[in-house]
Amino acid sequence: MYIISVKEVEYIAFRLAQEMLLFNEPIPDFSTRYPNVLESCLATPFQGFGGKSFYQSLVAKADILFYLMIKNHPFQNGNKRIAMTTLLTFLFKNDKWLEVNIQELYNVTMWIAESHPQFKDETVKAIEKFLKAHVVDL
Repeated sequence: MYIISVKEVEYIAFRLAQEMLLFNEPIPDFSTRYPNVLESCLATPFQGFGGKSFYQSLVAKADILFYLMIKNHPFQNGNKRIAMTTLLTFLFKNDKWLEVNIQELYNVTMWIAESHPQFKDETVKAIEKFLKAHVVDL
């Protein structure tokens, strides 16, 4: 399974989000991100204990990555756009894709952003259900 690195977020996901998902709010320069927050978001899906991963499947890794990229706000602005692009990049690197209407992806992304942190486990399970329904092989 391929991971996604900080450099990939900078050179792939960040630039794609900046160029392809245009809104009236620009995405700040990558160097203005909050220290170590992005690194934590990218590392968490691959953590484990005693030789066992906390997030064993690709979908489980993808859903916690997506959740953390939205909720932990590694950037001053554009977190949802960068999270969507990072999710797609992660899936693509692992020979998967998200077959979903862009409006539905937007709605799920907004729902995650507005979800209360108290309901993190329930939100992550809902994301996993959504991804299982829409992730396809390339």
